[in-house]
Amino acid sequence: MIDFSLPDNIKEQNQRLFMVASHFMRPIAREMDDKEHTKPWDFINMTWQVTSSQMKRRVKRLEKELAGEEVDKSGGNSFGTRGYMPLIYMIEMLSWGDAGIYLCLPTAALAGSAIDAVGTLEQKNRFLPRFSKGKPKWGAMAITEPHAGSDTSAIRTTATLDHETNEWILNGEKSFVTSGLMAAKDSDGILVVWATIDASAGRRGIKSFVIEANTPGMEVLKLEKKHGIRVSDTATIKLENCRIPYENILGNPEVQDKKEKKGFQGAMRTFDASRPLVAASAIGIGRAALEFTKEALEKEGITIRYNAPKHVLTSIERDFMDMEANLKAAWLLTLKATWMMDQRLPNTIESSMAKVKAGKAVTLVTQKAVELLGPLGYSCDDLIEKWMRDGKINDLYEGTGQINTLVVARRILGYDRNQLK
Repeated sequence: MIDFSLPDNIKEQNQRLFMVASHFMRPIAREMDDKEHTKPWDFINMTWQVTSSQMKRRVKRLEKELAGEEVDKSGGNSFGTRGYMPLIYMIEMLSWGDAGIYLCLPTAALAGSAIDAVGTLEQKNRFLPRFSKGKPKWGAMAITEPHAGSDTSAIRTTATLDHETNEWILNGEKSFVTSGLMAAKDSDGILVVWATIDASAGRRGIKSFVIEANTPGMEVLKLEKKHGIRVSDTATIKLENCRIPYENILGNPEVQDKKEKKGFQGAMRTFDASRPLVAASAIGIGRAALEFTKEALEKEGITIRYNAPKHVLTSIERDFMDMEANLKAAWLLTLKATWMMDQRLPNTIESSMAKVKAGKAVTLVTQKAVELLGPLGYSCDDLIEKWMRDGKINDLYEGTGQINTLVVARRILGYDRNQLK
């Protein structure tokens, strides 16, 4: 029998994070949104203290691996006791508080997911956050380019090996890099950049590289003004003869044979880990909108009759139930994808399904909430309109809903990218 009851560690984490989200994030959400790109430093420092114990446990686990000690990687029989599952719940709760502020928290983020997915133990030890340093670390992933969005095979940023110095030289421009400013400028930041070592090899030539903050040749050109998650910085970064050590490449540095796709697939495994995280954030935003809507309707004397037959329900009740069902379905898909990830099982289909469903669900829920609440929903007096703006990004980054639908369809049907576009 499937048991969805939460273990004590996640229950305790949720209780702590609910206090953080409700008492510290919600009260400053509007102000931070209006002051686009201004970091809530008091909140950042406070939150780091709250979450530091979880970081310490992860570091101890990594230290055991590096020492060659036996580490249980099975995920265990208890639902969500280790691995990514506590992180999923954390992201959902903090996004319920405010998704933009959550994205301001200094973590290795997508850079960490990439290193965790394909990096060596030595690279994990060198680049992932270390509790012993006593401070958090910003991380960012740089994939998108001005001419190449969802089509990663069109990446033009190059990485050339200088055999004399044994360094990679990177040249190119990356756009829409979430937390790019802090990752590039903070003293302990890291940026994972996708670049090609052989343009003629297409996708097989694309590799990922770790660039540490303030590396010469890396420049932040601008910050984007955005529709939502406005407090989070989204940067355009230029690489001009940016030199990094040879050891900073993630995965195999060789261009594989045409029949061998492990190199690019290794880089893409980053998305298998990160897409459930994006889905969790979407669900947190959607839950915030759903709860606010229900409370507002109840104040007007409108209650949702779950035990009434469908033909006697009002249109508002049917709409609300549809919103609720979509969000719950997305959450179950996200839990499954995360569980598989913790079990070290292939989860490409499941992570893409979760991302697609959560992106659609948060868009439906927040837009319908604005519609149901009318002037109250459209006004800036409350956060409903902000949640609608914040929620949409979850259908766009980490692969758009359309791209992830293609991923799912290709895997199910057994087609490659040339057979199904």
